[in-house]
Formats: sequence, C-alpha cells, structure tokens
Amino acid sequence: MHSLLIGKLSVGLRMQILDGKKAAQAIKDELRIDVAQRANEGKKIPHLAAVLVGNNGASETYVAAKVKACEETGFKSTLIRLDADISEYKLLEVIEELNTDTDVDGILVQLPLPKHIDDKKVINAIHPDKDVDGFHPVSVGKMVEGIPSYIPATPYGIMLLLEHYKIETKGKHAVVIGRSNIVGRPMSILLSGNSNPGNCTVTICHSHTKNLKEICLQGDIIVAALGIPEFVKGDMVKEGAVVIDVGITRVQDSTRKSGFRLKGDVDFEAVAPHCSWITPVPGGVGPMTIAALMKNTFNSCAAKN
Repeated sequence: MHSLLIGKLSVGLRMQILDGKKAAQAIKDELRIDVAQRANEGKKIPHLAAVLVGNNGASETYVAAKVKACEETGFKSTLIRLDADISEYKLLEVIEELNTDTDVDGILVQLPLPKHIDDKKVINAIHPDKDVDGFHPVSVGKMVEGIPSYIPATPYGIMLLLEHYKIETKGKHAVVIGRSNIVGRPMSILLSGNSNPGNCTVTICHSHTKNLKEICLQGDIIVAALGIPEFVKGDMVKEGAVVIDVGITRVQDSTRKSGFRLKGDVDFEAVAPHCSWITPVPGGVGPMTIAALMKNTFNSCAAKN
C-alpha cells in the first residue's frame, strides 16, 4: 500500500520517506568497522546482554532483532530467557550478576514485564554504566542536564534519523503527542535542547490536551507516540510538515499469513500527501531504535576500555 502511494506522490509532490532501514544500516556499517578495528588492536569488543521474561510474541520479535543486530555489527550478545512466573527477587539477582560481569557492557530488560514485577525497580537495579536503554534515573537526569549519557533508544534513534536526513529543526515548532517516560518526555527534552538536531519550540500533547487538532496543525514537526493506531489524520497535519510515527500496533488481519498487520499512530495514506518527510510503519523508527541501542552499547564499551 505504501509503495503504491509513494509512487503516486513522487509524480507531483515533494513528500519523501524517512527510511529507518537505510539510516540504521548506515549506522551499523560504521559500527561494524569500528568494532573490527578494536578487534584488530586487541581491544575488547562490545557485549550486550538481553533479558527476556516470558514468551510475549512482540517481545520475542524485538529481542531477536536486537540479537541479529549484534551479529551484524560484530558485537557479542547474550540472551537470557526466564520463565514468566519468575519472582521479582530472582530477576533482580540475575541483573546484579550482569552488573558485576566485567565482560558485559550493556544490559537491557525487554519490556513489558509480567504484572507481578515492578518495572521501575528492575530498571533502577541496572547499573547506570550499563544502562544502554537509557531508562535509569541517573541517565535521565544527565539527559535533562545536557550531560553526555545513554539516551533512551527510541528518542535517540529519532534524533539520529533526523541527523541522517539533515532535517532542519532549528526554530521549528515540534508537537509531541504522548508523554511517556520512554518516548514522549525525553523526545521533548532532546528536540528543545541546544543541539543539532534540536533548538525546537516543543509542545507536548496528551489525553487531556484540548484543541489537539489545532495544536497539531501548528507543528512543523510532529512526533506521534501515543499507541493508538492511525490516530493522526490528514486534517491534523499542515502542508510541508515532518511526521515521525513512533507507534506500532498489531492489528488482526485474517488475510495475512501471520494473522496480523502492523499499524502506526499515523494514518499514512491520509497524512503522507501533506508531508515533506514521513516515517513508514514498519521500517521507520523501529530500526533506528535498535541502531541507537547498538551505539549506546558501543559507547559503553569504549568508555570502560
């Protein structure tokens, strides 16, 4: 569907795709060269440890993609699978073992966790030096202060995507829909920061925002991260806007072999004709999240070695 629309748009409009696959591949290619150089010099190569609790289908897919990215870039990876009924105490013990393992540079615990486990307690248990997902309060605090730190992977990936495609952000009005600690809030901090990309005037919208449509129509850049499929419609986006679709929801589709299809938070077919740039789903923000995770892990390794 997207490819057909893109073909039609390319005839008379300037809309272009922010291709996360291509940008992520460029980052991984650079990392692979850097890792090979470290290996040739006898230096330590990055090691990412992933913890997967239970067998959630989406989580399985995400973790598999991260392990594959490690293989492509020459990283060492360890996947620790734990039963869904593991106690919180036992999970915290596993994390502490990884904290003290000097060969492990980055730790990620795939979310969501089972309901009997406190996500925040688990995130806080990861040592800040190995917090390559960028969720630890120390990492967040440094990000707010503008101190170099591990930035949450999805917002970091979006910033890398904007940088890759040389999207002008200085002085622009960015509208972020969603206020989660994983995407919305850090995204607002990064876009408003004195950096490039950055230097935006940022408005954060959420479920209690009044006149959401009117606010979105003011946005030069829209970041949709609220988890509602096709929430952003064509009449909510002004001409020439840059639209970043963070959402990815599995929607049942009996015509697909998998039994589902993926939808973003943006109604792509309706919104794309109004955009200068837009991310597809899939193939937009998702690959960039993994690329950002790889960069964080490499930086962790380089900082300690």
